[in-house]
Amino acid sequence: MLRKQIGCGPTRTNPRTRSNLVVNIQSQARGTVAVPSSTRLQLTGDARSHETDVVVIGSGIGGLCCGGLLAKYGYKVTVCESHSIPGGAAHSWMRDGFHFESGPSLYSGMAGRGKEANPLGHVLTALGVELDLIRYNTWNVVVPEGTFLTRIGNDNFYEVLNKIRGPEAVAEWARLQEAMRPLAKAAALMPPTAFRYDPGVLVTAIARYLPALIQSGGDAARLSGPFSTIMDSADIRDPFIRNWMDLLSFLLSGLPADGTIAAEVAYMFNEWYRPDCYLEFPRGGSQALVQGLVEGLERHGGRLMLSSHVERVNLDNKGAANGVSLRGGGTIKARKAVISNASVWDTLKLLPADRLPEQWRRSRQEIPACPSFMHLHIGFDATGLDPSLELHHIVVNTWTGGVTAPQNVVLISIPSVMDPAMAPPGKHCLHAYLPATEPYELWKGLDRRSPEYAALKEERSQVLWAGIEKVIPDIRKRAELVMVGTPLTHERFLRRHRGSYGPAIAAGKGFFPGPTTPVPGLYCCGDSTFPGIGLPAVAASGAICANTLVPVWDHWKLLDEISV
Repeated sequence: MLRKQIGCGPTRTNPRTRSNLVVNIQSQARGTVAVPSSTRLQLTGDARSHETDVVVIGSGIGGLCCGGLLAKYGYKVTVCESHSIPGGAAHSWMRDGFHFESGPSLYSGMAGRGKEANPLGHVLTALGVELDLIRYNTWNVVVPEGTFLTRIGNDNFYEVLNKIRGPEAVAEWARLQEAMRPLAKAAALMPPTAFRYDPGVLVTAIARYLPALIQSGGDAARLSGPFSTIMDSADIRDPFIRNWMDLLSFLLSGLPADGTIAAEVAYMFNEWYRPDCYLEFPRGGSQALVQGLVEGLERHGGRLMLSSHVERVNLDNKGAANGVSLRGGGTIKARKAVISNASVWDTLKLLPADRLPEQWRRSRQEIPACPSFMHLHIGFDATGLDPSLELHHIVVNTWTGGVTAPQNVVLISIPSVMDPAMAPPGKHCLHAYLPATEPYELWKGLDRRSPEYAALKEERSQVLWAGIEKVIPDIRKRAELVMVGTPLTHERFLRRHRGSYGPAIAAGKGFFPGPTTPVPGLYCCGDSTFPGIGLPAVAASGAICANTLVPVWDHWKLLDEISV
């Protein structure tokens, strides 16, 4: 067998497929993906130097949404991406015909128009991006109480509760849904794309939606606290329902219900529990979404530069951000703004500490971070598997210690069941991961080429194999190509501080800082600036940042154009 190891320990392979090239996730930068031809030009040195209106650091979903909207607003925009592949945590790559994804796998609200769409749907509409979306409404759940299929938009959860908990739990769930109904409606009254971080928000958000806000009474005001208080006020005591809502909150924010802002859960209820709603999978996976946003950026005159690592943000003699310097040479001057889509901690590394307000620098540095990830990517033989195999599987090993306990929750995505073209004929591709529960401290300082690192990878990935075996019992025999990713992988390829999932700012105990900074000309977007770690939240962060930079009337016209 040809085995290629790049900075990693041994990987697994099926002895029946020894001719396959087995690689580690650390070599993913060498993968091939389809991106617009203009982004394949990777200039070096001073050839990358130019002047533009806005420089965006990072091509994550937040950065692409922000850059794309600013380009639509008429600004000259350059997005700089350190990796050779765009998309940040949503990027993907291919190996031996298998399409592997690094992050998001659950999507909704992209196909709708107007108020039925979420912030990501609004950005796609504004940029004229149409994805080929496959609709579905089921996902598989494996919890200590048993295994069940849950549906959105057709609440079979009553049946599940009645089976595993009984009629009292059913009554509590009905009471919670009744309590959430006005809150879900209130959460949808004022779309995040209407927000901006300047006095213009009084026009684009408050004045535009004032009649609806008045009609909501005090419901909108209740959305700013932790979701656990909503459950308490509805007298929700059933332990399974409390655990279930902790799980959903955790998937939305990286924190359980007592740390997740109620608005996030209310927005989820509005999207998932109304009649006839559905989930969406973009044909081609996350890369189709990324490519759509890149094409939207370029269609409006924006530019994406790959393999262009920003080494520092440049400040003028008055302390204002006026451009960036790239590793290996090249300077991009920004006439209007520099926008960082990097995490709050990684953004600070790009700035000269001695020229920043000390209190602001310290407060940003001390923002708590969620733990990191373990990843397991598998290309496997699908012969004889049930053709109705689900795309999504959530495995909770125990409720003891909560959903945030290390290695407790395993998320599994098999995108090729939705789009067979994402794997060779008769095969499937799979991504399993531990979301924000893998301690970085276990890995800190390890040499990725050392036997100790290889042994720890083998040990810490076993919980992922065990989770998959609850869905596909013989997965180890079927596996033909295996890649294991660790917090060090996450840190290296996503340029994430300590490989973190994102900020752990608990509702009621802190506030997300938004896009503005005390450094003139420097703005931020991404999961460090807006509550929620998923795609709608980072898309909202990009839209809010872009809106803050443009005249109120231009922002108003955009809202009219996308019918919100």
